Amino acid sequence: MAVPDPAHAAHCLQHISYYRLRAYWLPFEESAPTDGEHKFKDGTSFDDVLALYAFDRRLRLQIMDAIERIEVSLRGSWAHHLAMKYGPHGYLDPEHYDRADNYAKAFASLIEEIERSKDTFIVHYRTKYDDPEHPPIWMTAEVMSLGQLSKWLGNLKLRADRQAIAKPYGLDEKVLVSVAHHLTYVRNICAHHGRLWNKQFTVTMIVPNSPASLKLSMNSAAARKLYNTLAVVGYMMGIVAPGTVAAVAYRADGFLPTR
Repeated sequence: MAVPDPAHAAHCLQHISYYRLRAYWLPFEESAPTDGEHKFKDGTSFDDVLALYAFDRRLRLQIMDAIERIEVSLRGSWAHHLAMKYGPHGYLDPEHYDRADNYAKAFASLIEEIERSKDTFIVHYRTKYDDPEHPPIWMTAEVMSLGQLSKWLGNLKLRADRQAIAKPYGLDEKVLVSVAHHLTYVRNICAHHGRLWNKQFTVTMIVPNSPASLKLSMNSAAARKLYNTLAVVGYMMGIVAPGTVAAVAYRADGFLPTR
């Protein structure tokens, strides 16, 4: 590997670490190492590796920004539908959920989150009201993580409720639940500064049958790669935040650039 600026390379290795950078130079290695030695392809430069690392960092920031907007929208859709149908506190009724054990776990996790919260509106509710004991759904939605939301949404007993929440996004409820679960996984990678580029995902999504443009833009043969995530994020951003960079990437014909 060529190292045009050894001092700068040493600085990067100290502050990024050899092990972290190594994932970005693997594609520059010969495909079949001999005698346990990892040899680089001709023309490989440390600057190319560093550029790839910087690209991945910018990519994480863009994905985090998009997932934040999608998460806020999903919270709103969930809270609005359940509040209108079951009332401000109806979302806490275990009768509305399919599995009692999953409800109990989700409820316990949510209460812990509420009790930890220092948000002004949560503190105000706790100091002013004791009946009902827990906040209404529009407050709860503001302290609920995307991972928690995906569990509450997926455990709703009535498909009609899940479908109503999914309707603004033009997706089947099963697809939306899988998208929320997958984006939680991707968001956690980003939040912990993990690698997105060239990563094999363990949590994937259902490829939707509709809308047709989204189905055609996804690559079912590479379900564990980032491309499908970008296709779905672009599609969702076109609904929740049209005109943004991620939404524009999902063109009017429904196709992203080359996979």
